[in-house]
Amino acid sequence: MKLLIIIFSLLLLSSCDNSKSLTALCKENTQICQEFGQDNWCKKERNSVSLARIDLKATNKDEHKYKVLVAYEDYVQCMGLASQIQHIKLKEKTTMRKNNLFKAEEKLASLSDQTVNSSHPHLLYYHWSRHLNKDSLGQFLKLEGSAALENSLSQFQLATYYAKKNKNKTLRLLFRALELHQPNEELIPEVFQTLATIFTNQDKPKQAYIWLKTYHLVTTKHNKQIEKQLKQYQNAYALDGDFLDKVASNTLTKINSGEFKTPTY
Repeated sequence: MKLLIIIFSLLLLSSCDNSKSLTALCKENTQICQEFGQDNWCKKERNSVSLARIDLKATNKDEHKYKVLVAYEDYVQCMGLASQIQHIKLKEKTTMRKNNLFKAEEKLASLSDQTVNSSHPHLLYYHWSRHLNKDSLGQFLKLEGSAALENSLSQFQLATYYAKKNKNKTLRLLFRALELHQPNEELIPEVFQTLATIFTNQDKPKQAYIWLKTYHLVTTKHNKQIEKQLKQYQNAYALDGDFLDKVASNTLTKINSGEFKTPTY
């Protein structure tokens, strides 16, 4: 179950691409956007909750309920740390953060209870991965091979289930997740991270380097720890870093454009 930890933040929510669009939406959904008292902490996570709830309000689909759950989780995780910081001059800031955390935890628990009987694949996986609901897992696995799971996220979720059971199948599912990625979707960084880990464990340094570099490109170009790892790979295995960096960049371009095909491995 250790690999399930990486799921908690795997899905970034999509609706607005800039502050203007967020501002416009919030003018139309004031109550949603003012759910939490606002300060400089956890702004990104707070906005994600607002955007996810606005999407849910417009559609009321289970797919968007899943996104709201994940958004609340991210906010709770962030605010759990922020609420422990004592504001020396403005103690009401500390109180507000604790209230925000409590409110988010309540909303998360309530929506989780509301969706426990949903048959949507994302919610079935959610209730297994978070609450070890075996009935949800059974229903989720019955959908394997069906059109319902032919999407990038579901393939990744399947991969996490098979990670300790069947490494070849895990690789196939991870690559399938990349094949199914649509240009208008957010990438799942953990797919690249998991690929790098698997190839490292299989002592395949070139593949490990390529996927670690791709993960680096997807997340941030200034992560010193990852940059150090990449240098260590180059030195330890005499790898042509410049060439493999180009391979990683070209691979990411193909994924983003929906043209990626599973390589030989």
